[in-house]
Amino acid sequence: MLAPTQNNAQSYIVNKLLMENKNILQEIQSELKAPKGQRNNFGNYQYRSAEDILEAVKPILAKHKCALVINDEMVEVGSRIYVKSTAMLALENQPFASATAFAREAETKKGMDDAQITGAASSYSKKYALNSLFAIDDTKDADFSNKHNNNSPVTKTVATTKNELL
Repeated sequence: MLAPTQNNAQSYIVNKLLMENKNILQEIQSELKAPKGQRNNFGNYQYRSAEDILEAVKPILAKHKCALVINDEMVEVGSRIYVKSTAMLALENQPFASATAFAREAETKKGMDDAQITGAASSYSKKYALNSLFAIDDTKDADFSNKHNNNSPVTKTVATTKNELL
């Protein structure tokens, strides 16, 4: 028999939380209605930002006594810099679901300084981490089919299982 470790104890707590609240993520995903509160006049379309998603989800999280934590990390891949955003859902201070997305910083973007370029990539990456965590489908969004800007960040989302969180 294995001796108890801190990781085993954490795993037990997370699994117990999941057993007791197995439908909580599904309920949050079902209840969430994140409107497209932004307008791109150049492309003539509506879209939702990370802030729109956060504004819509906060009351639902409060109802279910959950916390949402979003972290950014700068990652170098080859010679390019990516913003890695992870959105993590926790109950009783224990994470039980997360999603990660990456957005590449544009090398240059007309009218933006370096800090603005990083901020734009961060916002984009957060939006897609939240989309993945809360099962928001953006395939009908203009971001999905936007052809007017070739400097758009490239994103990749990675859903994380509860076991990978430990």
